[in-house]
Amino acid sequence: MASSTDNKITLYTCHICPWAHRIYIVLSELGLPFEEVEIDLGRPRDPSILKLIPVALYNGETITESAIIAQFLADAHPSHLVLPSNAPGGALQRARIGFFVDASISQVVANLVAFIGAKTDAEGATHIEAYIEGVVKELEPLLKDAKPFFGGSDNLTLAEALTGSFAIHLLALFKTGVIPSSLELQLKEKAPAFYAWAVAVSAHPSVTGIFNEKAVVDFYKGQIEKHRSPDSEH
Repeated sequence: MASSTDNKITLYTCHICPWAHRIYIVLSELGLPFEEVEIDLGRPRDPSILKLIPVALYNGETITESAIIAQFLADAHPSHLVLPSNAPGGALQRARIGFFVDASISQVVANLVAFIGAKTDAEGATHIEAYIEGVVKELEPLLKDAKPFFGGSDNLTLAEALTGSFAIHLLALFKTGVIPSSLELQLKEKAPAFYAWAVAVSAHPSVTGIFNEKAVVDFYKGQIEKHRSPDSEH
């Protein structure tokens, strides 16, 4: 089998994009060398990258969609991130990670997106409250055994690789007051396991590596201002 250094990986990416951030976490944990092409999301994109971010070229093969890229890399380079499906407990671990990630994105992160696009601050607050309710109902029970990471792992797993970028974005929005501190307090009180997990994930070098808090927060502030503007179209 060829070594990891024999594989050529090029990542078309944007550092403030939480979906692209997923791939950096995986690449960091796997210790894989790669080249990157930073894409300005505000400008027209080269048709060769299919107008999708992120896109990975792996030995000349194009792979799109962040979850698919992350899973491919984890499968191509077995590690602590996830057990092989045919290893003892591997299929079950993958099923549990898949359930956690699906719940995180479909039930929880969707409310963060809705908060950004809300027409008023009051409407935005309802989406964050729905976010918290989703965390309490869907994620808190799945993180009771986190020590500090998913499934009691000492290391990041594929669960963190696919959700950690959203955790660090959320905490940055709390820290900078974009989301009211009262709602952060609610999250701490109602979902202590999730909050402790999010803090641990957000402090990990593989998650913080490309994270630029000011750039991310400024982007969110700009989006919120645009959507809250009386002149915005909805």
